[in-house]
Amino acid sequence: MPVCSIQPPGEFTGLRFSRYALCRVALHRRSFRVVAHLIVTMALVFLGASASVARDSGGKMELKTTAFRPGGTIPAQYTCSGEDISPDLSWNDPPPGTESFVLIVDDLDAPAGTWVHWVVYDLPPSARQLPEHVPMGKAVAGSGKQGANSFPTNGYGGPCPPPGKPHRYFFRLYALDTVLNLRAPAHRQAVDAAMKGHVLAQAELMGTFGR
Repeated sequence: MPVCSIQPPGEFTGLRFSRYALCRVALHRRSFRVVAHLIVTMALVFLGASASVARDSGGKMELKTTAFRPGGTIPAQYTCSGEDISPDLSWNDPPPGTESFVLIVDDLDAPAGTWVHWVVYDLPPSARQLPEHVPMGKAVAGSGKQGANSFPTNGYGGPCPPPGKPHRYFFRLYALDTVLNLRAPAHRQAVDAAMKGHVLAQAELMGTFGR
């Protein structure tokens, strides 16, 4: 960038003042172009990052149940201390382009690491709920498939922590832009790998249970 080495106009007039003025105008124009370029670059980076986040976790889906309040205690009937049946779940409309849903329920506080309690995939885009007590097996009535949990069984296995501090159980629903078409019963790792890059929106519900 050129440097204006001419002294201020208060001490010079005529030609020197003109050169000084032109030099200052050029500097201001170049500074303006540099700042404008930086602003545009930062805006593009921000928009790109926002689009990426929206691709993986955007949307306003909500996952609900009548069995317990968000963050509340999961009743014993939905655990190994009771009937060990799945709670009812419902959700609102997904983003446009949704082709299927995946539901994963896991315990992040398990002593041996994440314990998978339920894997459901290829639920149709028209689905808006799962009833209470979904039967065990590879299929879900009305379409959809159930994967293998960590017990291991095919279907829902309720909270069953060791005695002590209550554990947190996360119910996560994913709206995908594809159908996974995995052979049942698929394991959690296979479902995670297959839906990578296809998540349009996500909803989460957490409940606790201790013995």
